Amino acid sequence: MNTYIALLRAIGGKYTLPSKTFVELLESLGLKDAKTYIATGNAAFRSRSANTVALAQKIKAAIEANRGFAPETLILTPDEMAAAIADNPYRKAEAAPASLHVTFLSAVPQAPDLAKLESLLANGEQFMLNDRVFYFHAPEGVGRSKAFARAEKSLGVWGTARNWRSTVNIKALADTL
Repeated sequence: MNTYIALLRAIGGKYTLPSKTFVELLESLGLKDAKTYIATGNAAFRSRSANTVALAQKIKAAIEANRGFAPETLILTPDEMAAAIADNPYRKAEAAPASLHVTFLSAVPQAPDLAKLESLLANGEQFMLNDRVFYFHAPEGVGRSKAFARAEKSLGVWGTARNWRSTVNIKALADTL
């Protein structure tokens, strides 16, 4: 059995997915030992499948059938999450985990407009793109950050972001399986 991490995009607000419902949904798909981390679309589970794209599509379709919306879904291995954690270029920001966000991208950006993002940085903000992982450090938070709001458009691919604390805790959750 393989262990995987599912990260759903844009869960919260009008698109809710309670943890218990998410676990039941994953188990209804034949996925084993499903566990969630906070009710914002984070789960770890085990599966015999090695096809992460097919797993993501199955989960997305099941949520649509069950909840009426179809969130973009990324499936990562614990090793991919561990690499993202190990490659963090902003180690000092780990002391303020809400200031550091890791966006897991759906694909490697082919023609990212990083100059546009640079021009929007403010108040000590910094970013780093590493293949399918986009790190964003915003000492004053991402809520008002023009650069963070524009990141996905500038990168040219969709992604789903987690703050540093969530990133580390989701990996720890996967390690328990």
